[in-house]
Amino acid sequence: MAFTLYICCKIRLIEIIDTYRTVVKRCQGEIHKVKGSKFIGIAIPVESEEEVKDCLAAVKKEFYDARHWCYAWRLGTETFRFRANDDGEPSNSAGQPIYGQLLSHDVSNVLIVVVRYFGGVKLGVGGLVSAYKTGAQLALASSNIVERIICVQFKLVFDYPHMNKVMRIIKENKLEIIAQKMELNCEFILSVRKGEALKIQQFYLQLRCLTIKEIDI
Repeated sequence: MAFTLYICCKIRLIEIIDTYRTVVKRCQGEIHKVKGSKFIGIAIPVESEEEVKDCLAAVKKEFYDARHWCYAWRLGTETFRFRANDDGEPSNSAGQPIYGQLLSHDVSNVLIVVVRYFGGVKLGVGGLVSAYKTGAQLALASSNIVERIICVQFKLVFDYPHMNKVMRIIKENKLEIIAQKMELNCEFILSVRKGEALKIQQFYLQLRCLTIKEIDI
């Protein structure tokens, strides 16, 4: 009796994420009023923690007479850093609801500040969570959210006689030259969409007439 053995192999496809969502410019949402208190949400594009500090200082200066300036931010395009701050409100009643809206809208490199003018009536933790969430939601609803492409950069070093080969790949794949040095020994810095990076790298390695190296942006 003959037996046939079938072996099934699962091939795991790794999806390369090369886009992220962010806001185009600073945008202020509609004023949200709850029992006399006013909540004003502001969404701001940021690129670093230092920029976050500057933007927070600017918002506090603009709304200097408010009671609280609660906020959350999320930075990064592949790995993420974040922070949420209650600014004197009960623990997790403000910063976390704001941060939740950053996650819900899947945006990064964004700071949201929700300014509160106290109306004389305490809202309780549940009321605060709802109010700060709505303030952040209104800020993002008023914002222009766009998708940005994540790129990597390659440095090419080659001799001038190989220029045509190098340029052919650039033109066929519509690559962007960030910087160049045109001498006997030439150098190009190329910006390549992350999802296309391995393919482009292989194209150049096959030429065997240059060196190619990914560089930190």
